[in-house]
Amino acid sequence: MSDAPTAAQVRDAAAELADPQLALGQAAFFQARPGGYGEGDEFLGIRVPAQRKLAKAFRGIAPDQVVELLDSPLHEHRLIALFLVRAEFEAELRRGDDGKAWVDLYLDAVRRGRVNNWDLVDSSADPVLGEYCRRAGELDIIRQHAGETDLWRRRVGIIATFAAIKHGDATALLEVAQLVRDDRRDLIQKAFGWMLREVGRRVDETVLLGYLDDNAARMGRTALSYALEHRTPEERAHYRALRDS
Repeated sequence: MSDAPTAAQVRDAAAELADPQLALGQAAFFQARPGGYGEGDEFLGIRVPAQRKLAKAFRGIAPDQVVELLDSPLHEHRLIALFLVRAEFEAELRRGDDGKAWVDLYLDAVRRGRVNNWDLVDSSADPVLGEYCRRAGELDIIRQHAGETDLWRRRVGIIATFAAIKHGDATALLEVAQLVRDDRRDLIQKAFGWMLREVGRRVDETVLLGYLDDNAARMGRTALSYALEHRTPEERAHYRALRDS
């Protein structure tokens, strides 16, 4: 009989930490209201550091049990599941495997709409999908997701480029940029501008400025503002003027 952790054990441990008052605030913050980007999501009320600790306590969980957590209506169950996906994926990398089985599980969850809020995307797209694609030299999966119209799939495609950016390579983001630049949805604008900013910080500021020279006039205000966060006042004024001209 296996002693591996189960989804039921994770749910029971999470329930012990639930804070109904905090859950109300989280529901508002993640726009679970009708018409919000997180419409219908449900919360237990557990802070992220505590969720990370829970995931650490249940390492070694089987993939089917992670899928069970991903299928939960409760936001925290899904985030804990994604922390587990990352941990198990990274463990396989350390053992010399490529972690593809966990990546496939993750992609299936994305396709089924289980990675469906910005914190869920941002905690997993870069360290799981992005790192897998970086090591494999595979851009097609990232490009495919960035080309989707679905909000969360597109954000997955954008944030996945962060893995390569951290290693000094802007190629993935520059390919994705042509697919997402004209999307004016706030959560796409913020993700795109954030990744551009990181190119300036971690890759080469001339790559960022070159992109802005060619594209600032057609970018959304939010993406441009995020991209310019660490630039000089003169540079910010210059590129904003291009957009407003």
